[in-house]
Amino acid sequence: MRVLVVDDETNIRTSLVKFFALEKIDTDGAENGFSCQRLLKEQPYDAVLVDLKMPEMDGLELIRWIRKEGFRMPIVMISAHGEINDAVQALHEGAQDYVMKPFNPEELVIKVKNLVGAYNLQNIIEIKKNSEERESNLIGESAKMKRIKDLINRVAPSESTVLITGESGTGKEVVAREIHALSLVSEGPFVPVNIGGVQENLLESELFGHEKGAFTGAIQRKIGYFELAGNGTLFLDEIGDMPLSLQVKLLRVLQERKIVRLGSTTSIPINARIIAATNKDLEKMVSEGSFREDLFYRLNVVRLELPPLRERREDIPLLAANLLKKYARKVNRPVKGLTPEALELLSAHSFYGNIRELENVIERAMIFTRDEIITIDDLDLRSSVSRPGQKNNSNNLESYESKTLKELERDAIARALLRHEGNRTRAAEELGISRRSMINKIEEYGLKDY
Repeated sequence: MRVLVVDDETNIRTSLVKFFALEKIDTDGAENGFSCQRLLKEQPYDAVLVDLKMPEMDGLELIRWIRKEGFRMPIVMISAHGEINDAVQALHEGAQDYVMKPFNPEELVIKVKNLVGAYNLQNIIEIKKNSEERESNLIGESAKMKRIKDLINRVAPSESTVLITGESGTGKEVVAREIHALSLVSEGPFVPVNIGGVQENLLESELFGHEKGAFTGAIQRKIGYFELAGNGTLFLDEIGDMPLSLQVKLLRVLQERKIVRLGSTTSIPINARIIAATNKDLEKMVSEGSFREDLFYRLNVVRLELPPLRERREDIPLLAANLLKKYARKVNRPVKGLTPEALELLSAHSFYGNIRELENVIERAMIFTRDEIITIDDLDLRSSVSRPGQKNNSNNLESYESKTLKELERDAIARALLRHEGNRTRAAEELGISRRSMINKIEEYGLKDY
């Protein structure tokens, strides 16, 4: 644990630093709000003690700055007798507790430990929640999946950088979360970043952060993903989409384990484990000059190549059963399983969209089936993505052309209701129609159960 004490009274500040040190708690002192701001920018703290009355920047103003800048650690306000109203105001500004002068140092240490413990417990709860989701998604007992699980168990306890490759929809983020949950940094956050989903001109700022005034529009300091990952895991998805100009900066981070925010000259150490993923052929990109060779080798320390679903068809019944449970809870419908014929059809399908396509098929079947068991008639595989040289039932255009406008409208309304858990108003707003029209359509299409 590391604590920062902010107090302009030297004797109080130094006494608290020494007392916390006796409790084997690393503690730094800051004589004013500006010193506190500098220290918070340079290293992480688990808790901050802030004196209320300080010259130039008082405690309330400092707390507002801390929360505005995105720091989430517990804050304890230190105030004198007669300042109870200000202490209460501090709670509104983002402090977790306050102590009145004169105070008992032992009680203060206990208070800080309890606050930090509660904060860490909340993080653990989130981690367990992610872990439960992970366990329900990493499904498969085929030989290829058993090998992947074995590799995950072997690589997770190490600190090595991992590169996960595979087609879109094969579950790369699920595997990354599994590695994190089994790693030595599992109590830290798991921070996923979709490189391809961030505009190129904003990507550097999103990753490394920036200082106020670093560029036009930078009206305040921003903490980047590398810092947000802290002592956890940073997952860089679609790493193949990273522009060359940023690849050299990422390489330097991997080598030096430090970052520099845009507009700053101060190096900030990072502790996060790096996991990258891509559906692209990085070796080919290296040969073409669109991906740096040195960065490739830095990322490719340990490699996990996920098999496409069509190469582990024996896992489809397990995956389908798991997805049925997921959507049965979501839409509150008593669908218990699939007929043998339906499972046979799914297992024979190529699923070039992989698990994501299978999920769409199951979701669609859950929407339209009127029975407790999904039959072959409930499965619609016509919208499957075709591949060059592969025979497929139909393409997307044919799928849409085979439906009437009323069928398409019913499908759209059913999906909107499902996404908004039956809320008629929000579903109507999404579709751009009035609530009355939505209710009429629900009556017309028999969608009252959604």
